[in-house]
Amino acid sequence: MSQLRDRMAGDDLAARRAARAEETGGAEEVAAEVWPDAVDGAAYHGVIGDLVRCVAPHTEADAHALLVQALVAAGSAVGRAAHVMADGARHGCNLYAGIVGTTSKGRKGTSWARVRAPLCAADESWGERISSGLSSGEGLIWAVRDKIVKQEPVKQNGRVVGYDTVEVDPGIPDKRLLVVESELSGTLRTMARDGNSLSSIIRDAFDHGDLRTLTKNSPAVATGAHISIIGHTTKDELLHYLGDTEAANGFANRFLWVCARRSKVLPYGGNISAEDFAPIVARLTQALHYARDVGEITHAPETQALWRAVYPNLSDGRPGLLGCVTNRAEALVLRLSAIYAVLDCTDIVSPEHLRAALAVWDYCMASARFVFGETLGDPVADELFRALEAAGEKGMTRTEARELFQRNQPSARIAAALGALSAVGKAACRMEPPSSGRGRNTERWFATRFTR
Repeated sequence: MSQLRDRMAGDDLAARRAARAEETGGAEEVAAEVWPDAVDGAAYHGVIGDLVRCVAPHTEADAHALLVQALVAAGSAVGRAAHVMADGARHGCNLYAGIVGTTSKGRKGTSWARVRAPLCAADESWGERISSGLSSGEGLIWAVRDKIVKQEPVKQNGRVVGYDTVEVDPGIPDKRLLVVESELSGTLRTMARDGNSLSSIIRDAFDHGDLRTLTKNSPAVATGAHISIIGHTTKDELLHYLGDTEAANGFANRFLWVCARRSKVLPYGGNISAEDFAPIVARLTQALHYARDVGEITHAPETQALWRAVYPNLSDGRPGLLGCVTNRAEALVLRLSAIYAVLDCTDIVSPEHLRAALAVWDYCMASARFVFGETLGDPVADELFRALEAAGEKGMTRTEARELFQRNQPSARIAAALGALSAVGKAACRMEPPSSGRGRNTERWFATRFTR
């Protein structure tokens, strides 16, 4: 246990960021194929940190998957009352997380099973609000639907003299819902079908929780829904099935993306029964009871100073596919910090809560780089970049770039793709004089690392 605690403790978050900046010459981006560093120890704050420390030695699951799923589950159990306001927008404690393994052997399902039990023990009624099977927007609304009523005519002597309001369906009083998808790729395939409303409903559920569709024969609506999502997938499946639309329309950037792999080999399993979870369950029970009436969560004065310092970087848009899936950082960090606060039974976000949230986001950002960082989301630009990398110091002319696509892409499309690569610092060109000394200069393009 002490070795695990030492590894989790890590260095101070600010020191780690400074060291990373020094190593990369101040550049924020890192190589996409580098597995993320372990999360800073600040992330293991409070009861959730203690829960992960108890569970981690007894499972092959990744500690980061344990941590983030525990936070998502706790945010779901907390319910809708606890929230933070930012620029007029209400941010609840509901979160979405995608646990991404390099293979199917990442122990993603095991990680969820290990953190579910203590939270269910803390609130048995919430345990009944865990489901799976995302297939349509209408289905998701039905799981948190309001009471359904209709007007039935009142007749006297065969004539309609008025109408009575009749309850057709009692609805779902508990608006909390945690959807756990062991195969997130299946959900992504479903959303790609024409006419499927699931993506837009999931986005609305994250933003405000008032849900309805325009389907004529679907009477169900939901107000004040508190929906959280945990999805498990592999890197290959995610890149294959996350279409351009879902990457660009804000679906993907509502998720915390978390790289997970098997942490250790335990042929006979751990000895989790030896751990005493009673104190943790008691603390969770107290926090969830407190959360029912907590209302708005605000920042302490010293937290406001820290938030002002980190906000510019969090809210700065990033280019390409990586930007598409991470450009909601500030909202996710706000929600994480609110969860940490309410689990400490306070409605004031302290610097420790915000640092914990930032540490989690740092790992999620590094995970997103690992999964998505090589691509811009533009297939022509991505193919060109791979070709430029392969060409090395030789580079490519525009003519060679067109030939790469067998001249099936117009010159303007090639120019736009090269411009996009240049704009994000992935490619650069230089003008070369003609070998004969006469004629026009030749524009030759290189992957940026071959121009230094």
